[in-house]
Amino acid sequence: MSSTSINHTHDHMFLGSAHDENAKRTLWVVALTVVMMVGEITAGYLTGSMALLADGFHMATHAGALGIAAAAYGYAKRHASSQRYSFGTGKVGDLGGFASALILGIVALGIGIESVMRLLQPTDVQFGTATLIAIAGLIVNVVSALLLGHGHSHDHDHVHHGHDNNLKSAYIHVLADALTSVLAIAALLAGRYLGWAWLDPVMGIVGAIVIARWAWTLMKVTAGVLLDQTDVHVADEIRELVEKPGDVTITDLHVWRVGPQAHAAIVSVLGEVTGSAESIRERIKPVHEVCHLTVEFRAV
Repeated sequence: MSSTSINHTHDHMFLGSAHDENAKRTLWVVALTVVMMVGEITAGYLTGSMALLADGFHMATHAGALGIAAAAYGYAKRHASSQRYSFGTGKVGDLGGFASALILGIVALGIGIESVMRLLQPTDVQFGTATLIAIAGLIVNVVSALLLGHGHSHDHDHVHHGHDNNLKSAYIHVLADALTSVLAIAALLAGRYLGWAWLDPVMGIVGAIVIARWAWTLMKVTAGVLLDQTDVHVADEIRELVEKPGDVTITDLHVWRVGPQAHAAIVSVLGEVTGSAESIRERIKPVHEVCHLTVEFRAV
């Protein structure tokens, strides 16, 4: 019986190829979000707009969540070579993404509750001023989405079955901001020209529901990575390449993500005495997603 790995010595640098670039994009978005957040919260209080105030506080929590994303990039980079982490820091981004998604869900709940209260107890809204501020907020959100979206699409174009969940969480936060801005503008215009003051809190409720769904989806994806969920696609590919009738049989297989573009795998094989761990590694070579491989070969 032999147990070995791809190389006798190797590092565990499983950060995404665009790690540094994505970190810079996230920092720019944090700065933009903080500036607009202050403006929207102030304007929301002065004008009495629930939609605008909700968007402002939404941005405030997003600034914190985006800050978490930026911190995750920094931590992952600084400790990438640390021996404290058995498989490196490639999943720190997923941890940041999960935390951001959790914050996003709490924000959605808060917006929904406050909107229902405003629907039951209407307040006066200065529609004109609030609309201008909401439009400014939307512009900032669009610029932020373009900054993060470029990295997000680049990530999907060049990586098969792997993406940066930290960047994805930041991108979803910005999209959520853009959505609440659009809903706020629509509600404020309807209130000003049609007299539909009730639409302002209703749009807050709609935005809360959509944002909550985004948060839940992101939490499921990142939780799967953090819990070492098996990548079925990669596992099936390994089985197809390794197992051959009358040749060898896989008795145990573990495949999990250790970074945005990297998977680890442990393959236990039972085969003919003429086989070897080296021959099994050769069969698995075409599976480019696997960057850390351990093979255990037992002869029958």
